[in-house]
Amino acid sequence: MTVYEYVIGAVLLLFSVLIIVIVLMQQGREANLGAISGGADSFMEKGKARTLDALLEKYTKVIAVVYFVLVLGAMLITRYLGA
Repeated sequence: MTVYEYVIGAVLLLFSVLIIVIVLMQQGREANLGAISGGADSFMEKGKARTLDALLEKYTKVIAVVYFVLVLGAMLITRYLGA
């Protein structure tokens, strides 16, 4: 294996762990149904959660796109530069 393969493999491993952590940090869509059943949330908490969820959702999309680009790049590197 070449140095490129090791580096890209390590970066792919890092990005896969990041995707898992960010997805697990997000609240589920059913979490917002607490107001229907009488759950008490203040207005500021709802806005903060919505902003954090939107930020985590954006990071998930960006990291997923970068991950797939890296996978395609790794495939090309191993095909043309590998043994």
